[in-house]
Amino acid sequence: MSTTHAPAMAHQHGIARNRGQFLLQTVQVFFVGLVIGMERTVLPALAHDFGVAKGAFLFLASFVIAFGLVKGALNLVAGSLSDRIGRKRVLLLGWIAGIPIPLLIFFAPNWWWIIAANVFLGVNQAFTWTMTVTSQIDLAGSRQRGLAVGINEAAGYVGMGLAGLGTGYLAVHYGPRWALLLFGLGVILLALVLLLRVRDTIAWVHAEHAAHPVSSPSPTRSWMQGFLEVSFRNPRYRAFCQAGVANKVADTLVWVLFPLYFLEHAMGVVAIGWITGVYGTVWGLSQLWTGHLADRIGRKIPIVSGFFLLAAGLVATALLQGFVLWVLAALIMGLGMALLYPNLVAAMSDLAPPLERGRILGVYRYWRDTGYAIGGVLLGLVAQWSNEIRSAIWLTAGIVALSGLWVALAVRETHHPRPHHEGKSA
Repeated sequence: MSTTHAPAMAHQHGIARNRGQFLLQTVQVFFVGLVIGMERTVLPALAHDFGVAKGAFLFLASFVIAFGLVKGALNLVAGSLSDRIGRKRVLLLGWIAGIPIPLLIFFAPNWWWIIAANVFLGVNQAFTWTMTVTSQIDLAGSRQRGLAVGINEAAGYVGMGLAGLGTGYLAVHYGPRWALLLFGLGVILLALVLLLRVRDTIAWVHAEHAAHPVSSPSPTRSWMQGFLEVSFRNPRYRAFCQAGVANKVADTLVWVLFPLYFLEHAMGVVAIGWITGVYGTVWGLSQLWTGHLADRIGRKIPIVSGFFLLAAGLVATALLQGFVLWVLAALIMGLGMALLYPNLVAAMSDLAPPLERGRILGVYRYWRDTGYAIGGVLLGLVAQWSNEIRSAIWLTAGIVALSGLWVALAVRETHHPRPHHEGKSA
């Protein structure tokens, strides 16, 4: 065997071939989801305990604005940094950054400490989630890319949904501060212990590049040129980036304003935990098949239908009332997110050359997660100006529907499934 092909043979692609490492990455992202999910029920519903006045929606949203700005910016750093120093080191940095989060919440005398905690949450989520999904794409190879992203996002958002529900119960029994402290520190410690067994996947990237050297990046393109290309110049990248922003505006609504909206309608913390937990868990579990579906039928149909389902769930939440109906609306929203969310990442990965994948996904994730900051400012201002949350729900439904229409009209399919027998590379 020639030495030229040795790296490719040593680092073969496919989920089954790399099942051990793929499973470890799946567990890692489940813990990542637990960390962000632990805030989603307790903090907004108890914001007044941290000095947030009733109706101060923009100040309330400031903790998510801080999170979105930090996570969005560091997604750029994480992607390019991981291409240079490897995925595992960036993942470790992310978990170290997570340690202050539960400590700051526990000792917080006011809402500014919560904002500071979410700065660390932005670092944690940018480095850890970006690295797990990038690593699983590295391991899976092009034919299972959608499935890999689906499994990653499923594990993360199931974790998010379960944490939102679980911390709601824990807060009732032990108080919100103790619940988040013990839950958060326990999750981060377990993740760090399991990280010892994780291998860096950068070797699989070089093996893929060796097998397809035609896709090497242009040596003359600067970082800024690449950023502008992905963000604005390439019409498919541009459409997917705006779609990422739009779905995070919707998630900001669920994170920040849904707990208060349901609290206004006499729902308790546990009931709110069920509604938001159903949204997150359905979003998570459904991605186990929505990513694989897109590997079989293409990315565009699932993405566009997901946006329209998400918009329908938002409209239902605004029009209907009652715990059961809101749970059903949350289920529809979760299913919509499951169809669009992993397949936006998979579609970007379809277009990205292997050696530029980390950076290009980093640009996409920059815009997607900056959507939290955009959503926090926009929805906070609208709710505060109108003095009601329902107007923010209607605005979000419109943004989501228009975003889906943009993708439907402006994007051609990025993935053309191959027959089961070997053919040309997709």
